[in-house]
Formats: sequence, C-alpha cells, structure tokens
Amino acid sequence: MSGKEELAKLRQQIDEIDEGMIALFQERLDIAGQVAAVKGKNNIAIWDEERERQVVERAADQAPAALRGEVALLMRSVVALCREHERELLLPGEDPLLPPARPPIREDTTCVFQGVPGAWSEQALMRLYPAAKKQAAEFFEDVFLAVKEKKADYGVVPIENSKTGAIGETYDLLRKYGCYIVGRTWVDIHHCLLAPAGVGLADIREVYSHSEGFRQCGKFLRGRAWDLAACRNTAVAAEIAAAAGNGKTAAIGSRRAAELNGLRVLAPDIMDAADNRTSFVAIAGAPEYSAGDNLISITFSTQHRSGALCGTLMPFMAGGLNLLRIESRPGSAGNFRFFAEVEGNILSERVIAVLRHCAATCEYFEVIGCYSNH
Repeated sequence: MSGKEELAKLRQQIDEIDEGMIALFQERLDIAGQVAAVKGKNNIAIWDEERERQVVERAADQAPAALRGEVALLMRSVVALCREHERELLLPGEDPLLPPARPPIREDTTCVFQGVPGAWSEQALMRLYPAAKKQAAEFFEDVFLAVKEKKADYGVVPIENSKTGAIGETYDLLRKYGCYIVGRTWVDIHHCLLAPAGVGLADIREVYSHSEGFRQCGKFLRGRAWDLAACRNTAVAAEIAAAAGNGKTAAIGSRRAAELNGLRVLAPDIMDAADNRTSFVAIAGAPEYSAGDNLISITFSTQHRSGALCGTLMPFMAGGLNLLRIESRPGSAGNFRFFAEVEGNILSERVIAVLRHCAATCEYFEVIGCYSNH
C-alpha cells in the first residue's frame, strides 16, 4: 500500500468518526433544548456554573492522563455551545451582540479632541473628520463626557502607540461612559524639541511634554541634565514653553505646535524609533455599521479559572477569524476585563456566529464597535 493510499484510508476513518460525533452533538443539542424548556417553565437560570464544572471534570476524569487537558477544553466548548442554544430558545430575537446602530453624521459635524490646537489628537481629527467643527477638551475624560452628553457628535482619542503599547485610560473610559468606536486612523508621530527664538540646547533647563512624549524620546533625553515636567498634552507643552519667557524652557511636540506658538525646532525627529506611530479612534454615543467596515472591537470577561481565556478564544480559530490584538485591564475582585480587535464585519453571518460562540463562554461580552481604518 502506497503512502497516499494509507493516508486516504486513515482519513476515511476520521470522516466516519466525525460523522458520529456530529450525530451525537445534534442529540446533545436536542436534549439541551428540552432542558431549556424545563428551565423556562420553572424560571430557572440558563447558566449553572456548578453543573458545567461537574460535566467538564467528569469527562476529564474518564480520559487518559495525557489527554485530560484536551478533553476538558473540548467539553467546555460543547457545554458553551449548548448553553448558547438554550439562550436562543428561551430568548428568541434578543441579540446582545448588535446594539442599535445609527447612520453616520455627515453634515454640521462637531468633533472634540483632547488638548489644544497643534495636538496629535487634533491632527487625527482632521484626518477622520476634515470638515467637522473642532472642540478642544482638557482631559481624555472630558472628550467622553462631551460625547456621552451629546455636546459633540464624535470624539477622537489615542488608543495605542506602536512602540509604547496600549493607552489604558482610553480602554477604561470606553466602558465607563458606554461609548463605541466608529473609526480609527494612524498618525506618524514626529516629535521635535521646540524652544522660543534665541534659546539654544545649552540654555535649556526644563522640558515640558506629555508623559508618552518623554517615553517615546528616551534615547534623546538620556544623559541630559534637564528637568522633565509632564503635562496634559504635547501642544499644551508648546504653549507653556512659548509663555515661559525665561530663556530656559523647551517642549517636545509637533512642528504644527511649533508653528502655532511661534517656536522654532531645535532638534527634529527625536523619537527613539523613526516609525513611531499612534493609533487614534473616533468614539460616538452609538455604534455605526457599514458594509465596508473591516475591524470589530469587543470587550469581555471570563470565569476566574484555568483555561477560561483559552476557551473564549477558541471560536476565533475554529471560525477562521484573525484576532489582531488583545489587551487586559484590571477589573473588580481581582478579575480582568479583556479588549480585543478582530478582522471582520459585524454584518457578516459567519462573523456573528463566531462572536456568539465566543460570548457563550464568557461571563460578560459586548461589541463596542465595527469600523474601518482611515
């Protein structure tokens, strides 16, 4: 028997086993439907954590020691799918994955950003909403408040830097104020050392910038006897340097901030990495879906047990969806809330099916945006 013939024979055996597994899974779903009817009739909760733990542990105990982990993972997936089936039967028409969307606002748009003119957030705003009326806010939280209170149609905030990673405050505020991501863009960050006319490198004693600006220019700053003063925004830092009038103050910011504040560039492009970029997201009070969107943001929390996160991520692999990134943020009682970005469109039935299966494994699951990168 040739290698190809032997392989074909083994694959035929696998196909037969798969057919048997599918039949058994269908039988299990049918019984889960009967369980749902009993729960509905007697007002019993769909999720029974203790029962699910017993099912997984019993199956794992029956497996050879070398396969206990694999069997436990398999059974957690089966149990989660059956639980989701029960939910669909008991709560028909409910779809927590798709909060009501609104159409994009095209005319007389108002958009708020954190900082003052010359801030990187303002430059992201001009890329995302070039015709919008701009509003400046002092803090990130003020941006979210303006959107939540409908004082602005959109807000623009940074969410990730290519070198220093995620901006945790943005993730925390997204859920605190229940806002949604409706757009994203990347801005190339070219930090420069800025100072008033007549101030040279040897004169500088203090430098203002945002804390992220200092982190992204660490190599340039290392070894220099300067006092580093963090402020709310790099454009605010430029304003401070322009107003200081002591011949000793400089700032780290953009060329636009220099132009707006009458400063000159003492040292251009002082970032540690030439490809330094920051991702900015547009936020709104309601999601906006369109056929051209290709990115989905979700947030979820899992049970506090070994393998819970792995079980939640399995549907992405099984469904062929690309998980681009995942971040964790501290939650209550020592638990964590996760944020993830997935390639896909929320209007796709295949994508919705994967997200439903993912949600079935979670204690909490929410879609917080479907959008495209501009």
